Amino acid sequence: MNLPPLLTRQLTLRGLYTLDALGAVASTVLCYWAAEAAPTDGRPDEPIWLSLVIALAIGLPVAVRRHWPYPAAMTATIAASIGLATEIIPAFAAVAPLFAMALVFYVFNSIARDMRAFFFMFACTVLVSASLAGPIYIAESEAPTTDDTPPWMLAFLLAALVVSLASMLGFTAGERRAQTAERNEQMLQQATVEERLRVARELHDVIAHTMTLIVVKASIGNHVAEADPREARDALQVIEAAGRSAMLEVRRVLDMLREDTPYAPAPGIDDIPALVQLASVGGVEVQLTMDRPDEPAVAEAPESVGLAVYRIVQEAITNVVKHAAPAQCWVNVAVGADGVRIEVDDDGKRPARTHGTESGHGLIGMRERVALHGGTFSAGPRAEGGFSVRALLPAGGGA
Repeated sequence: MNLPPLLTRQLTLRGLYTLDALGAVASTVLCYWAAEAAPTDGRPDEPIWLSLVIALAIGLPVAVRRHWPYPAAMTATIAASIGLATEIIPAFAAVAPLFAMALVFYVFNSIARDMRAFFFMFACTVLVSASLAGPIYIAESEAPTTDDTPPWMLAFLLAALVVSLASMLGFTAGERRAQTAERNEQMLQQATVEERLRVARELHDVIAHTMTLIVVKASIGNHVAEADPREARDALQVIEAAGRSAMLEVRRVLDMLREDTPYAPAPGIDDIPALVQLASVGGVEVQLTMDRPDEPAVAEAPESVGLAVYRIVQEAITNVVKHAAPAQCWVNVAVGADGVRIEVDDDGKRPARTHGTESGHGLIGMRERVALHGGTFSAGPRAEGGFSVRALLPAGGGA
């Protein structure tokens, strides 16, 4: 059964204070009516001002029960005990002060849930119960009854049950709120850790790829600086372009952490040709093949998938430049109804140091990206020599 939104939504702080004020007004009015009720033993009514003072002393603490739980509970208990013990509020009208005490102790035990609060609640319960049962016990002593269960005991149990039940409900509500807050805090911490890992992975991909190209071109430029100044100048131009590209990507990643920075689109499948062109200057001849259908619904992959495809191709090419250059590399990216398929192969002219394992961060990072999107990944040496990377990312982005 679906409850109305008014009953299921969480009240704001202003709404809670408004509810407390209404509860205080209702409790004060009920206690005043109870105090104005005519005594059954024929005694004269107390002055109106005394009834009003008792009603205010019992009802007003409801309005401040969230700000000052201990003073509010103590004031309401003492005022209710005085009113019942002196019979300013007759026993037959005890529902009114018990209603006010239930409101106070519900919030009291939802806020204070330690052993000190439990003993305080227990003492207040005994006090108000005894104040209700006391006059009944005295009247019964003067005029004994033949009932098996004395009325004063029933009155004592009634008062104790009302206050205890309200306290248990408040304690349960407080525990549920505390558990919810703790669970939300754990989820926030987990999200923070995941965001840090994501940023670290992005920075690793950007910096590792760029530094690999810079180191390769710097070594070439240094080697041919005297013999071929033109090639050395070309190497410096490549280093400059790679550095500028890395600075832009690092800035984009860091800007994502700032709330006041406009959102910058992440690199995707459309940026792979520029990536391949930049990698080709690192001593690796890269041939790119992209297969994208004409249907926009199939050709346009989600942004998260596009970024993952870009990073996987980037990391795979970086490994070729770092471990196998000079070499030939073939990159194939195919977008289909089942997702995006990535194939990166190289001929491995120079033995790779880490291609056969996943001890480095590159292959591990690629596998993590694919797993995050619910895809499949494989990497290993080719039978004809070189290394091969295969990945399939579902177009829906995975789980």
